[in-house]
Amino acid sequence: MNLMTANKQWASRPSDERFTSLDLMSEHFRTIRANSRALVASSKQLRLQPEDNNALALYGANGVGYEPTHWSFGQLATLAEAPAGCLRTLPSPMAADCINFGLQCKRQIEDVGILLCKNGKSEVRAATGPRYGRIWNSDITDSLVSRFGDGVSGQWRVPGEFGVRVDVNKQNTTLYASDRDMFVFLADEENRIEVAGRTLARGFFVWNSEVGATTFGLGTFLFDYVCCNRIIWGATQYSELKLRHTASAPDRFLAEVTPALQSYAASSTHNIVEAIENARADRLADVDEFLAKRYGPRMVQAIKAVHALEENRPIETRWDVVVAVTAKARGIEHQDARVDLERNAGDLLNN
Repeated sequence: MNLMTANKQWASRPSDERFTSLDLMSEHFRTIRANSRALVASSKQLRLQPEDNNALALYGANGVGYEPTHWSFGQLATLAEAPAGCLRTLPSPMAADCINFGLQCKRQIEDVGILLCKNGKSEVRAATGPRYGRIWNSDITDSLVSRFGDGVSGQWRVPGEFGVRVDVNKQNTTLYASDRDMFVFLADEENRIEVAGRTLARGFFVWNSEVGATTFGLGTFLFDYVCCNRIIWGATQYSELKLRHTASAPDRFLAEVTPALQSYAASSTHNIVEAIENARADRLADVDEFLAKRYGPRMVQAIKAVHALEENRPIETRWDVVVAVTAKARGIEHQDARVDLERNAGDLLNN
């Protein structure tokens, strides 16, 4: 299958959200973190006030105003049970009254997690629940730099075009960040491995939001090549780890994700080849039972039929199931369902 994830990032990011090295991205996030402050306040203590030029500022108990970003304004509107899209069309005094009514009168008193930042101007970056488990973007990028270098000159770097290494610039980079999220795509295209007659490179995605826009995620996969518009062609063995921003998320990042990144950075192509050879050697005693337990009884015959068509023989090993399920995924119209099935096939190599 082809992965469009990086292409969507490439097509939508403006110049100021594109970075040409992990070092620059990490420096950017460290600066933001150094100028940020997280606190918890009662919803009754928060009040929006109109400012000059139809702007708004959020005030708390200390009487200092911070301007909401586009993202945090939407979060405040959600907390006030008001439609953010409609409020953005109103004059600032009316929008402030609506949100203040929701915060002060409509909902019960509760704590709100506020992320403030002073970096040229005073902003509210996020308004979340009080136990929001923030994984800082700077922690992620620092971990990536320590394990993969600058992302442009080492073994793991911004992918080339059709397998050919290119100088990284803002047009072809795969390192992105905005005021609400971050996304990294790195690949090892030189140490390719042979899988079923194909030579494949290794790649991974990392994404996060420290303001509540998305989960933390780590996705790993094999692929043929990446084209100029960052479509990943011939991707297979997709595997994904996600962490919701619960109170334990920062500790789980340190306990689960950091070792996973270390292992992935240090792993050799031999390890992947060995996993494939083990899957090829693992003969299944009862193919129908194995497929039914993993994919449900309704999928058994469909998966067996795909393998018979592709390989001209029945399923015999765990590797045969990987091949069959991957082929089955290619015929699924919706990308989310394709990726889910492809991820499941990839997980078979770890069994």
